[in-house]
Amino acid sequence: MLHKTRGIVLKTTLYSESSVVVQIFTEKFGIQSYMINGVKKPKAKIRMNMLQPLHLVDMVVYHKTNTSIQRVSELRPSPIFNSIPYDVIKSTMAIFINEVLYKSIRQQMADEQLFDFIFNAICWFDENNETNVNFHLAFLLKLSRHLGFAPNMQTKSDQSYFDLQEGEFKSMLPIHGHYLEKSDAILFISLFTAPFEKINQIKIENKTRRLILDKILIYYTLHTASFGDIRSHQVLEEVLS
Repeated sequence: MLHKTRGIVLKTTLYSESSVVVQIFTEKFGIQSYMINGVKKPKAKIRMNMLQPLHLVDMVVYHKTNTSIQRVSELRPSPIFNSIPYDVIKSTMAIFINEVLYKSIRQQMADEQLFDFIFNAICWFDENNETNVNFHLAFLLKLSRHLGFAPNMQTKSDQSYFDLQEGEFKSMLPIHGHYLEKSDAILFISLFTAPFEKINQIKIENKTRRLILDKILIYYTLHTASFGDIRSHQVLEEVLS
């Protein structure tokens, strides 16, 4: 049976000389793997450049329950990106965000609210003409709400540490070492709460931005099963420095 669904491309793996298996987070079915044949042929209807990380697509798919690899009838970019593929900072940031998404939602079932958040955030990022060096930080922190481990923003005057393991402010220095001191924690929470339109108003020095990113990745590691190491952030830090 054929179904229409939107999708977010997460990973493309070569299967044969002209075929690939693509893992896509779909609006209707969650994470699915699709076999797509002939992507490298000159007259291919579905081409490799449509299957780049984080690309947004409209799809018509065959879906069979309990089948590990599904089939695609139609696929087209929607919307077509205007800036992400052509801007070094945006494209590097997209690769990084894609890696985090792949490792944090790979077991995800269908979740329309999560899908809508990711889809709309990527659209905003592509459409925004201003290079937004804080987008990846704000995106990951806002994503944590949809993944079930949003930081607790409540704090008292004597609470000077944000405990990344507990996800909340503490009065005593945590013994495990995974924490933010208050000045950095304020930035952490500001990035979580500010709308995307205002995150560039949060002024962060490069050194502090790298620290905040490292702490966010620790936060994800502590709250996401089998999260593993993220490699692309090192390239991103070089591009942003």
